[in-house]
Amino acid sequence: MIRKCTEHGYFRGGSCLQCKRPGRYLLDDSKEEKLGRFVSGTLRHFPASAGVEMDMFGWVNLNAFYDVMKKRYNWMKKEYLYALVESDEKGRYEIRNSKIRARYGHSVNIDLDYKESDYPYLYYGASPEEVDVLLENGIFPVKQRYVHLSTSYEKALEVALIHTENPIILQIDAFKAQEDGISLKLATDDIVLTEKIPPEYLFIIED
Repeated sequence: MIRKCTEHGYFRGGSCLQCKRPGRYLLDDSKEEKLGRFVSGTLRHFPASAGVEMDMFGWVNLNAFYDVMKKRYNWMKKEYLYALVESDEKGRYEIRNSKIRARYGHSVNIDLDYKESDYPYLYYGASPEEVDVLLENGIFPVKQRYVHLSTSYEKALEVALIHTENPIILQIDAFKAQEDGISLKLATDDIVLTEKIPPEYLFIIED
């Protein structure tokens, strides 16, 4: 459920986290899920199939994107698009200069133009079955355009637990990797994107 607080903006849930007021009702859970799936799929995976053009940096014209959504969902309002983006706790999307894009998670071939990360170390969670392969061959994207690294051990553990019960957390020597010419792009406060991490920058964090 998405609502809007007059003082603190859009939020998800029954009440504003800051002032505890219920705010103005916008979207129920069902409509939020439908719009969220379409936004994610279009901005990350199939813009052409959805009928929108995406530039080399992942941007889509906001008005064109809204028009496509309006044709698909006759109850759609442009405010709903802003509400989805601004209330997203993971910061998955951004709107800038009448354009919209996903911050990460792409399978389409784009070049995200984020600034370089200044974290000296980054983290990546792996299952026990794959960790030896990663230490030998490095980390490469499989189904996505970029490898997604975490800016903290805790976030890497949280992500890894979605896929495995016994994650092993790898530490990346980001400072050394960047010195050697590997680009590490800061997508959000939690996520850094890269095209590859060779094995010489990987170390297991022992319990």
